Amino acid sequence: MNFLELPKIELHCHLDGSVRIETIIDIAQKEGIQLPSFDEKELQKELIAPVECDSLEEYLKRFSLPNLIMQSKESLKRITFELFEDAARENVKYLEVRFGPLLHTLKGLEVEEIIQSVIEGMREAESCYEIKGNIILSCLRSMSVESAFEVVEKGKRFLRKGVVAIDLCASEEEGFCERFIEPIALAKKYGYRVTIHAGETGIGKNVLEAVELLGAERIGHGVFIKDCAEAYRKVKEKQVVLEMCPTSNVQTKAVQHYSEHPIYKFHKDGIKVTISTDNRTVSDTTMSKEIHLVNKEFNLSKKDYREIYSNSVEASFADQKTKEWCLAQY
Repeated sequence: MNFLELPKIELHCHLDGSVRIETIIDIAQKEGIQLPSFDEKELQKELIAPVECDSLEEYLKRFSLPNLIMQSKESLKRITFELFEDAARENVKYLEVRFGPLLHTLKGLEVEEIIQSVIEGMREAESCYEIKGNIILSCLRSMSVESAFEVVEKGKRFLRKGVVAIDLCASEEEGFCERFIEPIALAKKYGYRVTIHAGETGIGKNVLEAVELLGAERIGHGVFIKDCAEAYRKVKEKQVVLEMCPTSNVQTKAVQHYSEHPIYKFHKDGIKVTISTDNRTVSDTTMSKEIHLVNKEFNLSKKDYREIYSNSVEASFADQKTKEWCLAQY
């Protein structure tokens, strides 16, 4: 299979983890922002997580630097455009980008301005390339419950105008779902779709609770349902879709080696899996690389890939017209 030529659907990609290194340098110079280094090779060490990360926490440290240069409307729009451009160049037909609006208020931007800037970057890319997209608003579990309400409320006016869903991300602690029942319930009432990061760090029960308490339609990662029979059963029974990111999972030590990744086993057992990058820069990856790695380990057949592609289209939070367009691309 020629992985670059294959059409692709990506449902789990963080904006702040997917910034071009040369763009970080350029924006920092224009806006007078101090970086540890202005040399691309040196910055790579700060931005790209090693394969030998000790934990998810070590991996997440790589996000502080991009955040410094994502504090203006222009930079947010540019970074979003470039992410869609990079995706389009490797034949990604549809991309859902997620980001935490509250991380970009350090220099006084309003949450609405932040969301609008990201949507504008996406729309510009859609007009230049054969790619379509939507935005997912992330609430950080490391922040207060009130902050989640703020994101839900301020993002409401952008629903069906570029924003489609709400997400919970950042460090994963056991039982986090209970704290966020109310803001996620409100989001659903307003019409947000729901995807939740869960089961990334050894706690399969979090996936069960994300589905039962928060009504998650999709799960970011979900690796550890392999160790929680009840979560596994629930995901399979309700056809909850897993957004799987193999390289990221090896880096954060959700799995020790690619060969141990449960993606193919899940797929063969009827669990709906999708393939994503998670963070193109932090994981130094692309969709083509991720598909290549899964194929190398598990020898994907054309039928396997077509099923994963179709499942990804159906699991997307796109409207019916966009889904039909995506299916027609294969």
